[in-house]
Amino acid sequence: MPQVLVAGKLHPVGRAVLDGAPNMSVRYIDEISEESYAPFIAEADALLIRTQPLSAETVAKADRLRIVSRHGVGYDAVDVAALTARGIPLAVCGDVNSYSVAEHACMMILACAKRAVRADASVRQGPWGWRNTLESQDLRGRCLLIAGFGRIGRHVAQMMAGFGMDIRAYDPWLSRHGWPDGPVAAMDDLAEALAWADVVSISAPKGERPLIGAPELAMMKPGAILVNTARGGIVDETALADALRSGHLGAAGLDVFEQEPPAPDHPLLQFDQLILSPHIAGVTEGAAERMAIGSAQNILDFLSGTLDPDLIVNRTQI
Repeated sequence: MPQVLVAGKLHPVGRAVLDGAPNMSVRYIDEISEESYAPFIAEADALLIRTQPLSAETVAKADRLRIVSRHGVGYDAVDVAALTARGIPLAVCGDVNSYSVAEHACMMILACAKRAVRADASVRQGPWGWRNTLESQDLRGRCLLIAGFGRIGRHVAQMMAGFGMDIRAYDPWLSRHGWPDGPVAAMDDLAEALAWADVVSISAPKGERPLIGAPELAMMKPGAILVNTARGGIVDETALADALRSGHLGAAGLDVFEQEPPAPDHPLLQFDQLILSPHIAGVTEGAAERMAIGSAQNILDFLSGTLDPDLIVNRTQI
């Protein structure tokens, strides 16, 4: 009988998928830490994991492990090489939260443009006369650059087009391999793209160095807006704090951070022109249900030999 280990609290709809499967035993560990589930990994044929790490050390203890299913689409905390060396596939969910993340990015763009935090404070604490500073901005006719034009970036473009923005995108991979059909034009030079944009929304994967550091921030228009709903570390947080402090950047929105949660004395926490959220862009009620079902179903499909190979991250290496 296959033993399934679920590491991290799983939505009831996902539990129902697993509990309803015949001839299978499931152990649930609700705490989100590697230390909480590692003592049970040796007994597991399948692991469903949320956001906690899966290290090479833990993989080495998993003598029976045949499949790892990630509750989501990212896998930064998983040692994929260790799984690949053992021939263990890592499956991710399909397109379960791209609309959710795109909606969150659009919310942050709007909140930044309208200075939502300052507007709220002016009513609660005063002064009411803050409204006369005319900090709130229109988006219609402004230039939006989307850095990373995958599913999320394309949803952001579709949504923000309704506000009458001029939208272009920067994505070197797509520029090399084929730009998608549609009204959004490619910009191949990042410096030119940043200088063109009034608003920059990041939906790109994390690289070896920040995509947006001090040089890139300096290329942006005075008063521009920057939003990151992708990964912490894509934006240099020290450089971002400097750009906000100097006033060169008008406002920013961050859903992701280099260290999560950020330290209480993090320099970015002092700015009221900065919209912050705790890495929740893809963590809506609907997305949580879809991720729970998808990650659970991936395990059942693997065990029955019907797992979609497109959902396997390391399929070409095992």
